[in-house]
Amino acid sequence: MASSDIGIIGYGSSAYEKGAPRAELSYFVDAAQAALSSAGLGWDVVDGLSTSSTTIQPDNAVTTAEQFGLSITWASVSNAGGAGAVVNVLDAVRAVEVGRATHVLCLAGAAQDSTYFRDRVSRFNNAVGDWLAPHGFGGMNGLFGIVQRKHMDTYGTTRAQLGRIAVDQRSNARDNDNALLRGPMSIHDYLNAPVIADPLGLFDCVMPCSGAEAILVGPLDRLPAGKRVHLRAGRERHNHPVGEVAPLRGGWETFRDALYAEAGTGPAEIDLVEAYDDYPIMVAIQLEDLGFCPKGEIGPFLAAHRMTWDGDFPLNTGGGQLSCGQTGGGGGMIGITEAVRQLRREGGPRQVPKSRRALVSGYGMVAYGHGLSATAMILEGA
Repeated sequence: MASSDIGIIGYGSSAYEKGAPRAELSYFVDAAQAALSSAGLGWDVVDGLSTSSTTIQPDNAVTTAEQFGLSITWASVSNAGGAGAVVNVLDAVRAVEVGRATHVLCLAGAAQDSTYFRDRVSRFNNAVGDWLAPHGFGGMNGLFGIVQRKHMDTYGTTRAQLGRIAVDQRSNARDNDNALLRGPMSIHDYLNAPVIADPLGLFDCVMPCSGAEAILVGPLDRLPAGKRVHLRAGRERHNHPVGEVAPLRGGWETFRDALYAEAGTGPAEIDLVEAYDDYPIMVAIQLEDLGFCPKGEIGPFLAAHRMTWDGDFPLNTGGGQLSCGQTGGGGGMIGITEAVRQLRREGGPRQVPKSRRALVSGYGMVAYGHGLSATAMILEGA
């Protein structure tokens, strides 16, 4: 089957909840059912499954298929943290193209409370567990506080400029019933919030929660033309730059030109961006590396634009993780489901007026001083 005939035909989310009141499989079922319903299909079509999770171990995609009662021909598990969901969708499209499956359900999420989250961070991988945790590194907040301070000192970026990301995303979240943090927030609230890891404040940090996201990949002719979402391009890069602690750049800079060339478009033609937002500083670095502004000029760029869904640079139009919460492995998928929602023009009260092309970027697998994985995809609707 030709690549142009395969794309995203369904999407869905479970409810997001504080703590872990139920098992992750329950969230997966809710998100999967929503995705299938959006495609007008039943469980019987699913013969491929991928999972991106931080709490499902020792289970995996195959055991999840067993619990769903599915017999599948293709299975995949993410290994790239918050960048993994983009990779899973890219791989799912390729699997259908070559005939290894006909309909692949991509799931991402977690069931985690604050105690589990703190423990997980201290044993995130061997580099963190062996070289950082014994010295009281204070979790990821401390690492990204260093990145933000370095960016501020190098380029003159200010907290007020970066705060525009958190404030505008909170505005977007007020029109998202699934967001856990929906109350009003001003730049004054952002700047005067308690310090967590200087210069990071409370509203720079995501809140761990439970929930799941789902994407269904399959033949686009199963849908009316106006609901088809094409994958125009996708890339991944891991461990770039090599050996650099607290870098102010990531793997996006290595594939940016090829990504746009394959999609036949450029930054100026992107209608909305869904960027992985564990911290505003990492959103800023993604925007720089993906060519929306030159390196080091993100501060003036943010000051000059409105990132709300009805602004001139729609960013994380559902509120992102900073307002919805971070569902572990689901953090890399929330941007994909929101992009699909917008491209299908099903955004409801937060529908971006012009929404034909969306860029979704992922970031994750933090090890010794920086995230190892960077991903991005360009999606296009009717």
